[in-house]
Amino acid sequence: MFNDNLLICTACGTQFDTSVRHILKNCRICDDPRQFVPPAGQQFTTLAEMKGNYGTLMAPDQTNQNIISFWNAPKFAIGQRAFLIKTPHGNVMWDLIAYLDDECIKRINKEGGIQAIVISHPHYYTTHNVWAKIFNCPVYLAAEDKEWLCREDPQGRVFIEGKEKEIIKGVTAIKVGGHFPGSLVLHWEDRLFIADSFVTVPSALYHEDRPPGTTTFSFMWSIPNMIPMPPQDIVNIWKALKPYKFTTTHGAFTGLDVRDPRVKARLLESAKIAIRAMGYEESQFIRELSEEEELTQ
Repeated sequence: MFNDNLLICTACGTQFDTSVRHILKNCRICDDPRQFVPPAGQQFTTLAEMKGNYGTLMAPDQTNQNIISFWNAPKFAIGQRAFLIKTPHGNVMWDLIAYLDDECIKRINKEGGIQAIVISHPHYYTTHNVWAKIFNCPVYLAAEDKEWLCREDPQGRVFIEGKEKEIIKGVTAIKVGGHFPGSLVLHWEDRLFIADSFVTVPSALYHEDRPPGTTTFSFMWSIPNMIPMPPQDIVNIWKALKPYKFTTTHGAFTGLDVRDPRVKARLLESAKIAIRAMGYEESQFIRELSEEEELTQ
């Protein structure tokens, strides 16, 4: 069905179009300053080698059975989760994990298969060619980030050129930029799937009676190397999301779910906190966010 001997970076999960190890010495995703090469150096594996050593866990969302999350165990590469979103108009997969086993494939097919895959940014492109082939569906990616693709396209990618794209009825990919020029989030009903286009922080998860200045999200150009986004990128994220209503955000990793009717306001608060922390206490960026806030009230 597919070549399970193609090399996969063990640090980021990217799959390459070769199975010859002496040819592939570096991972171009890990060589980018947003990512990193592990202390032991660059290493590669394959889906064939992972078989029997990894599995796929899955769990329905605690408040909506039409959302199912998937993740690899033990943790592989970055360790992100993926989401199957079941709608009356078809199923959408948000982001991907590198390894999928027969049980995972059977479960997804039992739920109705996948009509479209949407990937937030290049760190999660991983084995998307394999997923697309197995489930016979298109993969939606931001046009701005196509330079980071590491495999040829035998299945059919769809590049999102504009600021937003309705994938199927009611499911919209929104381009927010920042982490990557084309970084995406996905909106469905009252949910916003954010990956790490902006990052759910520990203080987000218990937010009762917190003092002023307690943030919910951070805005990182590089998450592992802790390099923040420029202020204008943070403002642009808010502008992209201002038209949408959401009361829950789902982050990149298990447990990073914020359920709060005020979560959109908390996003705006977090943007201001981040910009002020960079020394822009009274600046065009803060004024711009304040003006945007007034328009939403």
